[in-house]
Amino acid sequence: MLQLLKIMMDSNMPLLISALIVCIAGSWITVRIMARIAATPGRQNHSWYLQCAAAGATTIWCTHFLALLAYMPGVAGLLNIPLTLFSFVIAAVGVLAATVIAATSKSRMGPALGGAVLGLAIAGMHYSGMYAVEFGDHMAWSLPTIALSLLLGIAFGTLSLQCLLRSGNRHREILATVLFVAAIAGLHFVGVSAMRTHMMSADLMASGNAPVVLGVALAITTLLLVATGGNSFSIDDATRAESYERMRQMALHDALTALPNRVSFNDHLDEVIEDAKEKGTQFALIGIDLNKFKEINDVRGHAAGDVVLVTIANRFTEMLGEGEFVARLGGDEFAAVHLTSDPDELNAFVARIEEAINLPIPIEDYEVTTGGSVGLALFPKDATDKETLVTRADLAMYRAKADPLRTVAYYEPAMDETVREARALAADLKTAMEKGELSLHYQVQTAIATGEIFGYEALLRWTSPERGEVPPALFIPVAEENGLIIPLGEWVLQTACAQAAKWDASYKLAVNLSPVQFFHPDLYRLVKETLENTGLSPARLELELTETSIIDDKQRALEIVRRIKELGVSIALDDFGTGYSSIDTLRSFPFDRIKLDGSFMQGIETNSDAAAIVRSVLALGRTMNISVLAEGIETPRQLEVLRGEGCVAGQGFLIGRPARPEALGLQSA
Repeated sequence: MLQLLKIMMDSNMPLLISALIVCIAGSWITVRIMARIAATPGRQNHSWYLQCAAAGATTIWCTHFLALLAYMPGVAGLLNIPLTLFSFVIAAVGVLAATVIAATSKSRMGPALGGAVLGLAIAGMHYSGMYAVEFGDHMAWSLPTIALSLLLGIAFGTLSLQCLLRSGNRHREILATVLFVAAIAGLHFVGVSAMRTHMMSADLMASGNAPVVLGVALAITTLLLVATGGNSFSIDDATRAESYERMRQMALHDALTALPNRVSFNDHLDEVIEDAKEKGTQFALIGIDLNKFKEINDVRGHAAGDVVLVTIANRFTEMLGEGEFVARLGGDEFAAVHLTSDPDELNAFVARIEEAINLPIPIEDYEVTTGGSVGLALFPKDATDKETLVTRADLAMYRAKADPLRTVAYYEPAMDETVREARALAADLKTAMEKGELSLHYQVQTAIATGEIFGYEALLRWTSPERGEVPPALFIPVAEENGLIIPLGEWVLQTACAQAAKWDASYKLAVNLSPVQFFHPDLYRLVKETLENTGLSPARLELELTETSIIDDKQRALEIVRRIKELGVSIALDDFGTGYSSIDTLRSFPFDRIKLDGSFMQGIETNSDAAAIVRSVLALGRTMNISVLAEGIETPRQLEVLRGEGCVAGQGFLIGRPARPEALGLQSA
């Protein structure tokens, strides 16, 4: 210890301070790079391993020689250059090995083992560097002191990496740096004191200012290298921060419109509710749904749909004021929050929303208008929790969508009653299916020219002991919303086919398929097995689809239609004329029959436009070689007009009302 103090007292203090600065700065950068390596998986670590080895080795090597020049300026002329350079290689390989072991080991002792290797690397560099000074026979060593230096280097190295990679202390990088410095400085100081020289001090000190100049140059070069590593680290941090911000932006914002997305909306709504509860204030949650977006998307294409969404989103962004928030939840669905208890301000905000969705949107050389439905629920008046508030805003929006006379609706308690009634109806329908309360009626289909019967359409009926006769228009939508339409559709198809198999073999059977049932993956198997099990000839079965069933995914719908037709089953397009792409649908699909919607029959006797539409559809059918059946024939005059226009087939109350098979004489062949 006295030897060590004497060496330090006799040292060149500027060089000694330079060594300390290099040691601290280099250790800090090395420790931070090690932490980055441990936190960053993958191949991107390869360059950081090399950066860490370079920073650590430079720090150890330059600290050693700066301090050695401070102790013994005269050693500058006694250095063995190859061995001196080899000492740097020892440090670089040792730091690299220590980092790899500490960062990649799955054992909890990995950092400790890496720290031990780090201590040995410092020792290897120090003593090989000391041997690079050609003292000749003037140098001797104290083995106990060498052992102590090794112990200090390994101990502090182990503690440094253990603290960095296994400690939960938030200041672990600072503590690890202090221990890293202690490992280098401790081993070096004690290692120097282990050396005994018999040379005259004048031999080692009489070098003028040259050692100082060399030391300063070495320190500056080292600090520049360390600064380069630090700058690389800073650039990487900045890049990571930018990448994180971009990822955060992507995670919280809609990619197409740049509006906040559903995740961001939920977070914002949580904050607003919490704030409103603390301050006792109220706010409005507003659900927004575009009315004609699907039509624009299908007719004009998805690119046009994207333009619509972006334009409306930009309008929303431009109109927002303080306390106002709009997000895109998905598709054509948006949501807004308005922080105010003033009805006039809220109404003004809703008016701005309506303006944004109702103004024409230019797309290339044409304009489109979407319109929309807006539903509002107030906190805490209508709900005091997020889920209920969102549900009630949706209920109000759907009420606005269902009402042709208004586009904005506020939540009302009666809307919950409507939902409860729908749920009760669904439960009763499920019970009705189990108890056999459902039955099939059939409506006759005839050739208009001769009146000859050629088939019957199956129509589902429900007679409830409590509700009486429940209209299909009431329970079919409920079945579709609650997933009951699949088993219900299977029952209808199987029952109708089983009954039709007993009829006169000349009669065809027409069965409607709901959109949900049509796209069910088991439809082909269901039709095939039903025909096999009931014995009904495939040529006698006609499945009826609506345009709404196929318009969402035409390619998949076409594949399904073709597979079913391979069985020998006919396909009819029901409710023709009510869609917006009927001609394109006829051109794309191999339909066997067109069923002209019954709405066209009203006014056909006196309205020239209605008659012209029917005439056009009949002409279209003849041109495309597709049979046309007119629905909704209720008067002799309607039948007469259709006969005069050459309509092939028809059905309606005039020809025959739906009835049970036994009432129609269809019980047996």
